[in-house]
Amino acid sequence: MINIAFRLLLTFNATSLLVIIFLVQKGYTLGHFLADVGCLGWLNTLPNAVSYVLYLLVPLLSTGLSILLSSRLGRDAFKQGEVASIEHANNSFLPSYLGYFFVALSIGNWETLTFVYAVLFAFTFLSQALYFNPLFLLFGYEFYNITTKNGTAIFLISRHKYKNPDEVLISTAFRINNYTFIERG
Repeated sequence: MINIAFRLLLTFNATSLLVIIFLVQKGYTLGHFLADVGCLGWLNTLPNAVSYVLYLLVPLLSTGLSILLSSRLGRDAFKQGEVASIEHANNSFLPSYLGYFFVALSIGNWETLTFVYAVLFAFTFLSQALYFNPLFLLFGYEFYNITTKNGTAIFLISRHKYKNPDEVLISTAFRINNYTFIERG
């Protein structure tokens, strides 16, 4: 059960920037949503940038929470010599992630946003392939494609700066799914 909840949280983290870009592009501020709440009318006097920063804090804090909760996942280890190859993956996923931004900029209304977000969320969750989230970069994490000696392809999220397969010695890697791990170290 914790694994499903964790994957839902990671999926939210990875897709939520689509909604934020839509809100910023349309100029929706907190005052727009909360102006009718009597004691929060002062929100309309804040600069728009305050709302936008607060919007960004939601997935940022959620990403931090997912890092903390990762310790509750199943554990695995990578022994020295088990990794045949390692490739830095930060740059290879960024173009597809930037696609979310362009999609968000072209969405014209709430109904379209809801539909597109639901489809994107479902595909991201059900694919279970990768949980690339550029906000992990702000927490000092790197992304790696690893191939083990037995040919298994693995996606690793780690704070370590690996360059050589022989350097990979991980006593505890938390299993997000069978092909995705996070090393908190």
